[in-house]
Amino acid sequence: MNSPPQPPGTVGFVGLGAMGLPMAANLAKAGFDVLVWARGRIPLDAAVAAGCRAADRPADVAAGARTVITMLPDLPQVRDVSAGPDGLLAGLDTAAPAEAMDTLVVMGTVSPVAVRALAQELRSFGVTVVDAPVSGGVTGARDATLSIMAGGTPYAVESVRPYLTAMGSTVRRMGDTGAGSLAKACNQLVVAGTLVALAEAVVLGEHGGLDPAALLEVLAGGLASSEVLAQKRRHLADSDFTPSGPARYLHKDLGFVLDSAADAHVELPLSTSVARLYAAIDDRGLGDLDNSVVLRLLREDNSPSRPHHTSKD
Repeated sequence: MNSPPQPPGTVGFVGLGAMGLPMAANLAKAGFDVLVWARGRIPLDAAVAAGCRAADRPADVAAGARTVITMLPDLPQVRDVSAGPDGLLAGLDTAAPAEAMDTLVVMGTVSPVAVRALAQELRSFGVTVVDAPVSGGVTGARDATLSIMAGGTPYAVESVRPYLTAMGSTVRRMGDTGAGSLAKACNQLVVAGTLVALAEAVVLGEHGGLDPAALLEVLAGGLASSEVLAQKRRHLADSDFTPSGPARYLHKDLGFVLDSAADAHVELPLSTSVARLYAAIDDRGLGDLDNSVVLRLLREDNSPSRPHHTSKD
C-alpha cells in the first residue's frame, strides 16, 4: 500500500467550544494553517488571537482545506453545518477538487452506528469520514495530551495522524469507521460507572457517619484510585456541581452505549442501570450541572423523607 500523503498546510476546524478552541490553537501552534468557523464571534476572535484564520461560512472552510475537523456535541450538529447553501458540502462546488474537503474528521462523541451511516452518505460526495473522539477533558485539550481513538481505513487515519498528534499524546487507530466512537462509548461507560460507584460510596459512608472528604482521600490512596476520582474528588467532597462536564452529555453518551449494545446483541446490565440514573438527572432538570451531580440524585433518593420500598412491597 502506498504511503499516505503528507497533509497540506491548511486544515479546517469547525466548533470552538471549551475543548475545540484549545484544540484548534494547538494545531496552529504545531505550525498548521488553521481555517476555523464557529457561530459566535467571541470564540472566532479567540481562535484568531491564537494563530488561526477565520472563515465566514462552513462552506469556505470546506473550499479551503482538504481535511476538515469538527468538534461538535453530536452528529445532528455535524449534519447542520454540512447542509444548506453555506454548509460544508456546498464548499465542494466552489473550489478545485484538489483543494476542497475530501476528509471529514468527526472528533465529537457520536453514535458508532450513526457515524457509519454518515460515512456511507458522504462517500457519494467524494468525502471520507474518520471518527476520532477524544478523552481527557478541557485540560487534555489545552495541554495537547488528549487520548484520541480513531476509526477509518489505515490510509485515511495515517493521512490525518499529523493533525491528531498535534492535539493528543495518545493516538490509536481502533478499526474501521465507527470503531473510534465505539471505543469512546466504552470509555464513557467506565467514566459513568465509576462516577456512580463513587457517589454511592459517599452516600453509604455518610449514612454510616463518615466524612466524604476523608473517605475520598483514603479511596484515592488505594486500589479504588482512578483518573475519574482525581478529577471529580473536589466536586464530590464539596458537593460542588459547577459543570466541568455537563451531566446531559454523559446521558447522551450512555445512549450510544446502549445503541451499540443493541446493535451487537449484547446485554450490559450495569450500563442499563447507569443510563437510567443519568436519564433521571435530566428528568429532574439537573442535566446542565456537572456529571458528578449523580451524588445529589442518590442523596435525594435516600433522604429520610423519601419513602423506601423493600423487595416485599
